[in-house]
Amino acid sequence: MRKYLLSLEELDALAEDIVKNFCSGVVILRGDLAAGKTTFVKTAVKYLGINEEVTSPTFSLQHCYGERVFHYDLYNHGLDHFISLGMLEELEREGLHFVEWGDDELAGILNLAEIKNITIEIEKISDDKREYRICTH
Repeated sequence: MRKYLLSLEELDALAEDIVKNFCSGVVILRGDLAAGKTTFVKTAVKYLGINEEVTSPTFSLQHCYGERVFHYDLYNHGLDHFISLGMLEELEREGLHFVEWGDDELAGILNLAEIKNITIEIEKISDDKREYRICTH
């Protein structure tokens, strides 16, 4: 597990590193409300040169940015609902898939399906500092 304590201004370097070294697969984003999950996705999308507004897909379940970046939010409906809609098949598509509120059960399913994935846990330390813990599966 790698740990980083970063300000929002320093987040660009971490997002760049993740996107460069993990160009296809699932990035599970975990953290409390307002920890910075959507902010991380915004930063990664910006680094990829995609000029689209990034918002949390809390109510729509999925947003797509460009042709290869997908953003999901499991907060309202959970993993069972996500699976019942057939969304796991979406995660097999080539590209980067950011899943907010994913958990160990999702990581286990992805591992069984041999879908490359990492987990980024985000903890708010102060108004302008977050700790990012990155675990590859």
